[in-house]
Amino acid sequence: MRIGFGYDVHQFAPSRKLWLGGIDVPSEMGLMGHSDADVLIHALCDALLGAAHLRDIGYHFPDTKGNEYEGIDSKILLRKVMEMVREKGYELSNCDCTICAQTPKLSPYIPAMQQCLAEVMGVNEEQVSVKATTTEHLGFVGRKEGISAYAVALIEPK
Repeated sequence: MRIGFGYDVHQFAPSRKLWLGGIDVPSEMGLMGHSDADVLIHALCDALLGAAHLRDIGYHFPDTKGNEYEGIDSKILLRKVMEMVREKGYELSNCDCTICAQTPKLSPYIPAMQQCLAEVMGVNEEQVSVKATTTEHLGFVGRKEGISAYAVALIEPK
């Protein structure tokens, strides 16, 4: 078995949708980024890539490649990452993800996120854990400047 850890952060931006875990979450502000800025999927991709010793999301999908990944749906990136992990001979055992956001309240959207992520990765929902927390008004998340996400992924040989 191998374990990987991922972390990502994006700042809030006006006139953008808030994509988290592949779900369009109703919010006054979205997140700034070259892609759709789905901070949760980006952290999960890094956890999976790290576990498989495949570097990181920026290496495989750089924002320096012009328009190739501009505005891309992060679910497409997650699908590609799972293909890479499987090509290397591994399968997801489970993943555990935490979103840190002072706003909006995410609890109502977590089941849909888990379902979406499981579907994109081709695994059972029981293998995908998503949690949300605040930072008790501390730091950039607490000041409502952005959102961060953490993920751990456990993979095992097929």
